[in-house]
Amino acid sequence: MKQGLSLGFSQSLTLTPQLQQSIRLLQLSSLELEQEIEQQLAINPFLERDDETSVREQFEHSEEYAPQAILDKASSSAESAEGDTPDALGDAPTPSTDDLDWDGDGTTEMSPNDSEWGVEAGSANTPSDQSDRDFDPLGGLSTATSLTEHLKHQAQHLRLTPTDAASLDFLIESLDERGFLVESLEDLAASLTSDADDTLRLVDQLRIAKHWLQNLDPCGVGAVDVSECLRLQLKEKPNNQTALRLLDLPLANLARRNIKQMALSLECSESLVQKGLQLIASLEPLPSRRFAISVNSVVIPDVFVRAAKGKGGRTSVSFTTELNMDVMPRLKVDEITAQLLKLQKAREKAKTESKNPATDVMQQALVEARGFIKSISQRFDTVLRVAKAIVARQGQFLMHGAVAMRPLVLRDIADELGLHESTVSRVTTNKYMATPQGTFEFKYFFDASLGTDSGGETSGTAVRALIAQLIAAEKKTKPLSDGKLADLLAEQGIECARRTVAKYREAMRIPTASLRKVA
Repeated sequence: MKQGLSLGFSQSLTLTPQLQQSIRLLQLSSLELEQEIEQQLAINPFLERDDETSVREQFEHSEEYAPQAILDKASSSAESAEGDTPDALGDAPTPSTDDLDWDGDGTTEMSPNDSEWGVEAGSANTPSDQSDRDFDPLGGLSTATSLTEHLKHQAQHLRLTPTDAASLDFLIESLDERGFLVESLEDLAASLTSDADDTLRLVDQLRIAKHWLQNLDPCGVGAVDVSECLRLQLKEKPNNQTALRLLDLPLANLARRNIKQMALSLECSESLVQKGLQLIASLEPLPSRRFAISVNSVVIPDVFVRAAKGKGGRTSVSFTTELNMDVMPRLKVDEITAQLLKLQKAREKAKTESKNPATDVMQQALVEARGFIKSISQRFDTVLRVAKAIVARQGQFLMHGAVAMRPLVLRDIADELGLHESTVSRVTTNKYMATPQGTFEFKYFFDASLGTDSGGETSGTAVRALIAQLIAAEKKTKPLSDGKLADLLAEQGIECARRTVAKYREAMRIPTASLRKVA
């Protein structure tokens, strides 16, 4: 093969650090954004909150060292440094560079508790007791152990070979949020290797690990479904024969609690069926229930949507959209520190000395502070634009509720605002909008369309709301089947198959017609 050099042209997309930061901030929720801001405030000396008095300004009481005086002196010194000699610069009416300690907080005097540019540097007014600064508002909350952590802790105390331990750990990580192992061992093994022989060996290894898993606490973990979970628990109970036979029946029959029919099916007495049902009722159908972390969280909306008031106090059909100012951070660059850095750079240039690496580090921190503030501003601007576009398209929902929801997809908003679909997706994730109909995540307003007889379209949200209304108005002694619901929707001009109706009903956690029936 002959080797050679060739020249060609190509195009590629490179994300700058500023753009990467903007994309990352865009997908953060309000709480995550606040955590990010606190982290940046802790590590960047040039970044501070705009609504708080700067600590450095508390030191400057005299007219000579007032903040404005420092700014004026720093500016004049920086401008004169370009034409003055080092000797002339030394006579400038500003504090000498040697007298300024750049490891402090910007003052000419060192406090005993000052340290190098770090987050631990305190002011002269900082009390010696650090209890307030070290106080963690969330420290009083107990740390709940998750099911995964609970299982891994038990696995560490088992005498397993490294292969068995790794297989068990893999199965623990493969459990769903209920504690079930819904994927087959064959599928799990195939996800690890594409070789047929290796897959067979892995299945055997995972089968052994599954045995270990199902012997861990809580009993029933690693089951395929609720039925197997209950069956695993019944094996530990005495007098479980009738209960095990009841689990052979469909779970829907157990939910109806038709004791006579179950007694006939099992050819046993009704008293035995009752005892079996009582034993099943004492079991835990979801292994992860007691490990669920229950947090009463309050959703803080990012955007408020209010109905505009017309003349005479009447509410018009228009809506105003505005950002929640309580979640908007007020940040600014500490200009005093920035000007002092500018003065230091001017002096280094005038003295033709070798550059101080610390100066370059501080200059980079200043650039990052300004870029961070810009990214925050762009984030809220994009959130507001997307919110206004959603409100403009879902005005009927804001007035009449879910039955008036229009079909909407990400591409519609992206094309309207000139954004990419991925950008709209990031904006609509973990962002909430407070409306006259309630508080909803942005993604709630996006739904697929269903055709109508008139050639128009309706959204899946509207169809679900109609199904809920029809079920709420049905006769309890003769509930509507999925097929009947589909027929009633067709009478209103909505084309919806019976299977689609069943899917929407299950998504709303509404039981089947047979379970809704009241005798």
